[in-house]
Amino acid sequence: MKAITYTAYGTPASLQLVDLPRPEVGPGEVLVRVKAAGVNPVDWKLAAGYLDPILEVRYPVIPGWDVAGVVEAVGEDTFDHAVGDEVYGYVRKEWVELGTYAELVSTPVRTLARKPRELSFEQAAGLPLAGLTAYRSLTRVGLRAGESVVIHSAAGGTGSFGVQIAVALGLRVIGTAGAHNHDYLRSLGAEPVLYGEGMADRIRALAPEGVDAALDFYGDNVVETLQSLVKERHRVVSIADHNAAAKGAHQLWVRPDTADLTFLAELADAGKLTVNVEHALPLAEAAKAWELSAAGRTRGKIVLTV
Repeated sequence: MKAITYTAYGTPASLQLVDLPRPEVGPGEVLVRVKAAGVNPVDWKLAAGYLDPILEVRYPVIPGWDVAGVVEAVGEDTFDHAVGDEVYGYVRKEWVELGTYAELVSTPVRTLARKPRELSFEQAAGLPLAGLTAYRSLTRVGLRAGESVVIHSAAGGTGSFGVQIAVALGLRVIGTAGAHNHDYLRSLGAEPVLYGEGMADRIRALAPEGVDAALDFYGDNVVETLQSLVKERHRVVSIADHNAAAKGAHQLWVRPDTADLTFLAELADAGKLTVNVEHALPLAEAAKAWELSAAGRTRGKIVLTV
C-alpha cells in the first residue's frame, strides 16, 4: 500500500510517500480502505517531537488519527462491522506508529462508528478528533439545556463543532473570533465576540450575570480570563493550556469512543452538525496540508483524499 511516513522527528519536509506491506488485522480489529484522512495540528506537533514526554513513538511512523473509509476485512471474533461497511473513526492506538495517512489502516473496532450518511467521506474524515474534543469539552463541565457557554476560537475546526453541538443541545453560545468570522459564527447559531484586548468586557456586556461555562480551544493564556467570566471557576475546559489543571480548570485529552462517534453521526444525519472542509488535498501533498494547518488561518478542516 501507499502511505505517508517519517523516520525521525522533523518538519513537514520530512514526510515521504512510500510503499509498505498491507497491515495485519488482529482479533477485534477491522481493515479499512481509506477514502479520506483528517489533518489535525496534533499530527505535525507529534512529528516535531512536542509530545515526546507523553507518547511512545515507533518508526517509521504513518501519521494521522482521523479516518473515513470502507471496511475491507475483519479480524477473528469481530462482529461489529462487516466487509463493505462505511465507517469513520479516531484511530488512536497505544503508541504512535500506524496511522491513517495511508491506503489501508487496521484498527480496533472501539475506535470506529458508522459513517454519517449525510456527510461525504471527506467531511466525515474531518469530524472525529475535533468533534469528540468539542463534545467531551461540553460534557466535562456538565452543561445542560438552557445554560450558556463561551467558546474561545469558535470559528476553527474544533470551535465550529463546539458551537454546533452546543446549539443542538439547547445552549446559548458566545463565540470569540476575528471580525471576518463573525457572520460565519452567526450562521452556526453563536453570538460573536471579537477576541483580543477587551474581550472579557465585551463578553460581560452580552452576559452581565456571567456565563455558566467556557471552553478554550486556542490557548494564549486565556484560562484565567475565562474563569473570571464563569459563575463557578471550575467550569472551564482547555485543550491548549497544559497548566489548566493547576489553575483549577479541566484539561482534556480525548480517547476513542464508539458511542460518542455514533452520537456525532446522528447529529450530522439530523442536519444539526456539518463539516466545513476548506482544503482537500491528495495524500501525496501531506506536507502542504501540514503547512496550511500550522499557519493557523484555516476556517474548518483540512483533509487528505486517498
